[in-house]
Amino acid sequence: MSSEPDLSARGRVASDLFANVPRSAFDTPGRSRGLLDVIRWRYLLKLLVRTGVTTRYRNSVLGWTWSYVRPAMQFLVFWLVMGVFMRLGHDIPNYPVYLFSGIIGINFFSEAFGNATRSIVGNAPLVRKVYLPRQLFSVSAVIVALVHFLPQVGLLLVVCLFMGWIGSITVWSVLAFLAGVVILAMVAFGAGLFFGAVNVRFRDAEPIVELLLMLVTWASPVLYFWTMVRDAFSALPWLTELYLINPITVAVELFHLAFWEPVSRTGIADLGLQLHPDLGWLTLWAFLISLATILIGQLVFRRLEGRFAQDL
Repeated sequence: MSSEPDLSARGRVASDLFANVPRSAFDTPGRSRGLLDVIRWRYLLKLLVRTGVTTRYRNSVLGWTWSYVRPAMQFLVFWLVMGVFMRLGHDIPNYPVYLFSGIIGINFFSEAFGNATRSIVGNAPLVRKVYLPRQLFSVSAVIVALVHFLPQVGLLLVVCLFMGWIGSITVWSVLAFLAGVVILAMVAFGAGLFFGAVNVRFRDAEPIVELLLMLVTWASPVLYFWTMVRDAFSALPWLTELYLINPITVAVELFHLAFWEPVSRTGIADLGLQLHPDLGWLTLWAFLISLATILIGQLVFRRLEGRFAQDL
């Protein structure tokens, strides 16, 4: 009986304490601030990235070796078909470096885009039971893909070093590589936000993304030189311009500028080849398109995320 007055007294004290606190100081539970929450919830982002990195090859005998084996086998198949059987290697100097520098960029984009698309559905138990910024799943998917991308870059660097890359590298080569990575990450994140949100409501989004990723390798100058597209559409130059303004195409060309061009300058001059002369302007356009992709993806994501828990 004596505890009842104590409880009421504590309640009055608590009410007196909160009476002087303005309502603006309280946050509405579950209110999202969009991408700003990614910065506020950095610790959770680190946990998601760590989980994604450590669980990918769990219970695997080869473990991280798969990060080298898979792109190496992919390169071998494309090199045999395109470089040997179709003899594209005779028209492009150091074709293996040209091919592999494009493959690693496409692999990074494919993994980041695909994982970001599946990130909300794949984390359905967390989305249904606990409030947390849902954009964290897409951001962590892109970062995890970047971590798995680094061993492939290391493998390419080893090959380029044996071919004299270190003596031909310039500041523009380094900047081109960094710009290519940023463009691919931005496009993958923006498209992943869009399709990841749509995939919660309509599961057709995931098969559509798989079809798009099948076309990415062929719709970018990974296996062939960009001038082949220009020559094929000489009667319709606007198609060539549309092809070149594609951020994935620009990123692949930036990778070629970073790795292939320094070790192939003599062969490029002998064959009269060149990367696109307006690559700088195309890079600027690619950044703007990538930023627009993020803005559109965020707009759609914020519009649909209120029903994620119910739809899942």
